Amino acid sequence: MIGKLKGTIDEIDEDSVVIDVHGVGYVAHCGARTLAGLPAPGEAAALFVETYVREDMIRLYGFATRAEREWFGLLQSVQGVGAKVALAVVGTLSVAELADAVALQDKAMVARAPGVGPKVAARIVAELKDRAPAYSGPASGESFGLKREIGEGVAAAPVADAVSALVNLGYSRDQAAGAVATALREGGEGAPSTTLIRLGLKALSRA
Repeated sequence: MIGKLKGTIDEIDEDSVVIDVHGVGYVAHCGARTLAGLPAPGEAAALFVETYVREDMIRLYGFATRAEREWFGLLQSVQGVGAKVALAVVGTLSVAELADAVALQDKAMVARAPGVGPKVAARIVAELKDRAPAYSGPASGESFGLKREIGEGVAAAPVADAVSALVNLGYSRDQAAGAVATALREGGEGAPSTTLIRLGLKALSRA
């Protein structure tokens, strides 16, 4: 099984890239974010790879980081989510944004990915809420994501109230949302706003 490719960019297409590794060109299917971050043809590059073997084909999926590859696999554990949808999600949202969307149960954020409807997005955030934290934070090589906005009707009232309270205390909206996302992991989905504020302040004090 191929887990990583390191070579020279040969060509970049709309949904894939060809990497020349010692004279052999490997086609790796990638999301939009990964493709946008690749260097120009002729330059060196490396991709983390997930190898799919079927009776009639072998397909490689490429990712800029190990964490993206892990999310790709994790997303496919959700009912009705295959490789195409999972690649669209990781190709649209960063690891940090995905972690926030799941922690804050923000299906609208996930639904930004092409081909992902409201029902599938809702299923993703619901089914991954107890498993996704393992893929955020230090293990991913990125700090826990900071959500940029919490729109009306997107987050539950206690979450929105807690974020608003922290903003009123002088923290930026990104800091407040990130702290409340961490608080949700500790306090649980049904925690009241007072608990989320207390845990959020604790998280901010450790930052």
